[in-house]
Amino acid sequence: MTPPPFLQTKRVLLRSLTEADCDGAYLNWLNDPEVCRHNGHHLFPYRPEDAVRYVKKMLASPNDLVLAVTLTDGGRHIGNISLQNIDWVNRLAEFAILIGEKDCWGKGYSKEAARLLLDHGFRSLNLHRIHCGTSASNMPMRGLAAHLGMREEGRRRQALFKQNSYLDLLEYGLLREEFLKRFPPGPE
Repeated sequence: MTPPPFLQTKRVLLRSLTEADCDGAYLNWLNDPEVCRHNGHHLFPYRPEDAVRYVKKMLASPNDLVLAVTLTDGGRHIGNISLQNIDWVNRLAEFAILIGEKDCWGKGYSKEAARLLLDHGFRSLNLHRIHCGTSASNMPMRGLAAHLGMREEGRRRQALFKQNSYLDLLEYGLLREEFLKRFPPGPE
């Protein structure tokens, strides 16, 4: 049974990630070198039991909100999105997103899903700061961070080894008031 919608736009729906998702395309994304070319995955085979263990851990965690990104039309699971390591005292969280279905790349789904989740993080969870990191070579994620109004806050030199070379990791951050000014409430 598919979980009910949690957050939704006209084109994307965010819902709980479930163990049933581990039998679908999700498992293939983390075994695909092209999907993982800019992240820390694809170092070891990602097995069904790894996916189930991860989903169970995230569902039980009060400090992680991991959701499936699905298409509103048809419910196809195209990626995952999260606010992780939520620090309830300092009111901050780490943002991550993976659109694993390659035919969905470049269509704006990540922008819609990210804006929806960050809006939830700032307005409903009362977070003060959301941050993320990405390799310097990940131009789509860098573009998404800019779209969201995130500021580049730092660079960890040669901190990620991918494709036989060391890559810099860029750190981005966004404050609640910056997000609310950029995206006031109301229809999209």
